[in-house]
This record gives sequence, C-alpha cells and structure tokens, in this order.
Amino acid sequence: MDQTGQAKRYDVFHTDCPARDMVDHVTSRWGIWVLISLRGGDLRFFELRDSIRGISEKMLSQTLRGLVEDGLVWRHVEPTTPPQVSYGLTEFGRDVGEPLTDLFDRITSKLAASGAVRPEPR
Repeated sequence: MDQTGQAKRYDVFHTDCPARDMVDHVTSRWGIWVLISLRGGDLRFFELRDSIRGISEKMLSQTLRGLVEDGLVWRHVEPTTPPQVSYGLTEFGRDVGEPLTDLFDRITSKLAASGAVRPEPR
C-alpha cells in the first residue's frame, strides 16, 4: 500500500518493476508447466521432473528456485540421506496457477473436441 492507503500499482512494462520478474518466471518456458503439474498436489523433485517431459534437472532447479523466491511454490527438505525435497503451491501460487490451468484445459478440450492435433489456420 502507498501512503494514501491505496494498493500499489505495478507497471510490468517498466524494466525496474518488481512484478516483471515474477511474470517472467510464471510465463517462462517451464514455469507454466511446473505450476500446472503442482495443481494436483505436492510432488518430490524427481516426480516433478518425470511429470514434465523434456525438462532437464538443471532447468527444473532454476525454475523452481525462481518460483520459490517469488512465493508461488514452497520447498520442504526432509533431513534424510539423501535429502528428500518436496514442492507444492502456496496460496498465491494456486491463485496465479488457476488461470493457467484454465487456459491449458481450454486448449486441450478444444483439441480433443476437434480431433485435431492442432487447429487448422484460417
């Protein structure tokens, strides 16, 4: 909130906007898939890696680090040998992920209804 009690507005088109980094993390190539994968519940690192085909461990680690720093995903480490690391969506992550999930569901249902691999261009 600003001094007048109004919610602060962010300008994501400005390079210094703190919300811009978060938008970049969420809409990155892998950020969307991490948020969608975690919508079904908490996953350990290897489960998350296996649920997102094509992602390397390095990219998954980098993506998770950004999403955790943004407060969208939580990380829990069990002090075992080797450590067991689990991830899940925070309340904020669920809120942000909901429209992404809706978008994904709309696209897949449209493709399923048309029977097409990809809609034909007009």
